[in-house]
Amino acid sequence: MSADWRAELADRIRGLILGASPEIVEEVKWRKPSNPDGVPTFSASGLVCTMETYKDKVKLTFAKGASLPDPAHVFNASLTAGTRRAIDIHEGDVLDEDAFVALVRAAVDSC
Repeated sequence: MSADWRAELADRIRGLILGASPEIVEEVKWRKPSNPDGVPTFSASGLVCTMETYKDKVKLTFAKGASLPDPAHVFNASLTAGTRRAIDIHEGDVLDEDAFVALVRAAVDSC
C-alpha cells in the first residue's frame, strides 16, 4: 500500500478494530501476484471484517453485516447483499468512529 491518505486511514481503522475487542486477531489472506500484500482480515471465532484499499477508497466488508444493528447508518455499500455489508470511505469522508466500533463489537458478538 502506498504511503498516502489510504495508508493513514487504514492504520487508524486497524487501531479501531483491534481496540474494539481483545478477541480480534488480524491476519493477511488471499495473497496473489496481482495483490502481493494480500487482504487484512479481522476475526474472533469467525470472520468479522476485511479491509481493502482501492484507488479511490478504503473498503471494509463485514461478513455478517446484514444481520448487525446499524442505527447510525455507517454501512454505505453492498446494502442489497444477502449477508454482507460494507463501508466505503473516500478521501475526506468522516467516519463516525463510535458507531464503527459499535459495529465491530456487534460483529464479534455474532461470531
